[in-house]
Amino acid sequence: MIELYYWPTPNGWKISIALEEMGLDYETHLIDIGAGDQYKPEFLKISPNNRMPAIIDPDGPDGAPISIFESGAILQYLARKTGQFYGANERQHIAVDEWLFWQVGGLGPMAGQAHHFLKYAPNLEPPQDLPYAKDRYRAETGRLYRVMDRRLAENRYLAGDFYSIADMATWGWASLWEGQQQTLDDKPHLKRWLDELSARPAVQAGRALAAENRGDNSNRDAQKVLFKR
Repeated sequence: MIELYYWPTPNGWKISIALEEMGLDYETHLIDIGAGDQYKPEFLKISPNNRMPAIIDPDGPDGAPISIFESGAILQYLARKTGQFYGANERQHIAVDEWLFWQVGGLGPMAGQAHHFLKYAPNLEPPQDLPYAKDRYRAETGRLYRVMDRRLAENRYLAGDFYSIADMATWGWASLWEGQQQTLDDKPHLKRWLDELSARPAVQAGRALAAENRGDNSNRDAQKVLFKR
């Protein structure tokens, strides 16, 4: 049984969704990022970058346990392990990798910064209402969604005509487009994709994992931990 170290955020959802889609048994260990669990020595042994998600697979390569951090690396590992959601040939593997890395290096960080400067920073103590940062990350997130919409105009899913770990990685951040002050009015293909993925039972189950613990990061003590204030 895979051990999942998790908190209900878009990054955490990537792995809970993948585990549900792949039909893998897992045990959840909640890493309360507002309480600082990500800095505990026992977690840093698994994830030295003090970020969740992370996993431990007791049945890793050659039957020996392995721990893995970084969501993209975890998704690639699980896809290879199960032979699912990674395409059927090398060209499809490359397409999956392209869009997976597009998410982990582009959409995830940019949308995360948009959330931070649009929603959280103005409510810090003292307030950090920074028009340049808000405009910068709102605009870059919008550009990335336009890239995605153009891709989905020609393909049912990000990597082609097959559902993959690239879609799983991207859905969580894209589902929060409103909080990033985006619009879908001019992105019909992105909207179609969001609606289709949101209806998948495994996506719903992965999103629902520990959903009762999801907060808005308005707690002052949590802000000090999350944003090092």
